[in-house]
Amino acid sequence: MADAWLPGAGRIPAELDGGQLKGGAPRVVWFTSEHDPRSVSARSAAHDLARTGRPAHLVWNPHTGEIVQLLPATRAACLLADPVRGEGRVCLQILVIGLAREPFTGGPLNGLDAIMRWLDGWGVPRRWPAGPPLPSPQSYHSDRQRRPWARGGHFGASQVPECVLPDPGGLDIHRITGQDTPAVEIPRPRPPAGQRTTPATPAASGAPPQVLPHRLARTAEPLLTPGPV
Repeated sequence: MADAWLPGAGRIPAELDGGQLKGGAPRVVWFTSEHDPRSVSARSAAHDLARTGRPAHLVWNPHTGEIVQLLPATRAACLLADPVRGEGRVCLQILVIGLAREPFTGGPLNGLDAIMRWLDGWGVPRRWPAGPPLPSPQSYHSDRQRRPWARGGHFGASQVPECVLPDPGGLDIHRITGQDTPAVEIPRPRPPAGQRTTPATPAASGAPPQVLPHRLARTAEPLLTPGPV
């Protein structure tokens, strides 16, 4: 059984949460605080979220390795709007102290191993169904499609349906989920609309089996106010 609270993380339990989770594929969404991680602590950002009624599950400073948790994994967090925030067996929301225009994967990732073990424990697949998040400001115009979201896995906030944030910028996804992570998820080929999925047999049609044309797979295209340190 996975831990509802990340072992070893600091805790600032929030009074408000996003409600009950509705079930579905497990997923995690990455946000950025738009603060310099060298000058703002995870704890101060977490206090800010709790005070404004917008708690994430985790607040993480990758420069110092500090991690603070506000909500258990078994409840929805509030950085995403309803109903998206409640979709999934878990829909974990992680606020990274960093800037969308300077992706946090370009610097130290202290504390990431503990976070990934926790996500693995909750069954979040190490994949990015919508591909790598786009850099800011292009990420404002990202596709936010339901189909990849339904598969579960890792997403930038800019890839979430009904979310308008540009976070977290153009991440190097391999530094988060490993070098074996495919850069783009390849959908399974499907026959054209109206095409038979199995050939007619000679006994049934009096003709040799039909050879279906191959359809090439298409690649998927891919908040805070400063608080005291």
